[in-house]
Amino acid sequence: MAVLEELGIDLGTVNVLVYVRGRGIVLQEPSVVAQEVETGQVVAVGEEARAMMGRAPETIVVRRPLRAGVIADYRVTQQMLFHFIKGAIGRPILRPKVCVTVPFGATQVERRAVREASLEAGAREVYRIPEPIAGAIGAGLPVHTPGGHMVVDLGGGASQAAVISVYGVVASQAIREGGVRMDDAIATYVRRKYNLILGQPTAEEAKIRVGAAIPLDEPLRMDVQGRDQVTGLPRAVGISSDDISEALEEPIALIINMVKSVLERTPPELSSDIIDRGMTMIGGGSLLRGLDQLLTQETGVPVYVADAPMACVAIGAGRCHALIPYLQRTLGDL
Repeated sequence: MAVLEELGIDLGTVNVLVYVRGRGIVLQEPSVVAQEVETGQVVAVGEEARAMMGRAPETIVVRRPLRAGVIADYRVTQQMLFHFIKGAIGRPILRPKVCVTVPFGATQVERRAVREASLEAGAREVYRIPEPIAGAIGAGLPVHTPGGHMVVDLGGGASQAAVISVYGVVASQAIREGGVRMDDAIATYVRRKYNLILGQPTAEEAKIRVGAAIPLDEPLRMDVQGRDQVTGLPRAVGISSDDISEALEEPIALIINMVKSVLERTPPELSSDIIDRGMTMIGGGSLLRGLDQLLTQETGVPVYVADAPMACVAIGAGRCHALIPYLQRTLGDL
């Protein structure tokens, strides 16, 4: 007898992760698609497409079909999802049941686009799970209990903070800024300080390799290659973690203000729980060195980075299949 697969999909601006119940994370690929300009035919998806960014000829366009955590190009997103679902389940015996994440506070139009794209990509049933709840469940927080559990989800296109109790969101705020905004800030800083134009992949690599939210005791250094703004010729410069922390001051300030705003609107009883338990950071942005220390310093609340923070949302989405009745009770239409 064929088994109906149950998938959890973290549909992110920068990466898509797919969790298969009973097997764990089976796919993690960049949310990037390469197409022929003239025909619109998809020539590459995921890592293969990402390798073409900034390197493809004019006949091929490389794009991210999601922006700020929501679908910006419906048809391309549907084709990308079809590719990833097929890659995750291997053989399409039965159309899978899918729990796919959406930013908390997404509009009805944005939520409907996610459902329809997932159905057209091969899903049999689709449930849309708010990212903070999926992330909290994936991080192992006991969100079914009547207590305050705060999660800060720092994704590529959007950042969200939420206080969760009994499967419901009590206070939350989202900003449509994330890791991509940080990459842009790094590229802008290097262009202004060193007269060097960087590509987005190079700026992202610098953020990962030497990035920090605060100055480090022993600064990290690396060389980056780009195009000289004056001569137009290739050139390399050395940058440090201090450069990155200075470049990221504005994006990080937005994250800090978002977290403070949620704390200010949290009921007193839940506030005491959060002070005792701290807040949990998930998402790729939580891996930025020193960001947990800076948030603790700015808010007075202990901040912890979850285990495998990039996988938490997908894991939680997969686990939500068993929790649908409870989630519908507090969240309504999924």
